[in-house]
Amino acid sequence: MSDTLKAALWMSGAIFSFTSMAIAGRAVSLELDTFEIMMYRSFIGIIIVVSVATIAGTMQEITSRNLGLHFIRNASHFAGQNLWFYAITAIPLAQVFALEFTSPIWAILLSPLILGERLRPIGLLAALIGFVGILIVARPSPETADIGQLAAATAAIGFALSALFTRKLTRSETITCILFYLTIMQAALGLLFAGFDGDIALPSLTSLPWVILISCAGLVAHYCLTTALRLAPAAVVMPIDFIRLPLIAVVGMTLYSEKLDIWVMLGALLIFAGNYLNILIEVRRKSATG
Repeated sequence: MSDTLKAALWMSGAIFSFTSMAIAGRAVSLELDTFEIMMYRSFIGIIIVVSVATIAGTMQEITSRNLGLHFIRNASHFAGQNLWFYAITAIPLAQVFALEFTSPIWAILLSPLILGERLRPIGLLAALIGFVGILIVARPSPETADIGQLAAATAAIGFALSALFTRKLTRSETITCILFYLTIMQAALGLLFAGFDGDIALPSLTSLPWVILISCAGLVAHYCLTTALRLAPAAVVMPIDFIRLPLIAVVGMTLYSEKLDIWVMLGALLIFAGNYLNILIEVRRKSATG
């Protein structure tokens, strides 16, 4: 079996996991707020990460040398994930996923500040194309302003910051160390914000399986995505990931009677085009210099 086919199979796992997490998030939203969802998800994540690391013998890889960087990375992800969980209850799922795809564009714009990487003209063009896509998806106006759209768009910024700080951490830390602090710190943040009003709801027996699914799906999705990127270039993997959008649109129509908005699909295609253009140019540049 070729590496490309293996990458496609791993990406199908990521797509299924991201989709199931959105369904599970909506299912528990009537009982738990976003902070409670993140808290329980992180507690379950701690058990999973520590168990796997113990079995794999990688617990000794956990260090305390970059706690500040870990905190910034996890605070960014915590904010983005909370906004994402809110958005999936407030607007159609296809809109949420379309706006989420702007995360790589934000990463392009923010990488010079965080990683010291040079912003190339093609990166600016990709960002501009993506921004036009955002306008088509959201079609903002004083009459149609939607807090759900704003939450989804802002979540993408949180995910971009998380990705950039993760990349910075990978220069010195292993995946076990990164995932350990991800679950520990986000559990603490979830507990702090969920308990701010003095009332933390317990998941019912009906909601508990959904909460477990959210935790497992999040870890599995990112593991599948990382494995796929190790097997094949981003230029191959990214178009597969884009299948998430029409899939979630079908899920929205089937389960929640959401209408298929052609403008959301058109805007998402532009967002994808901006991302893909940047990847293709980067691959060709590396090939020419390598």
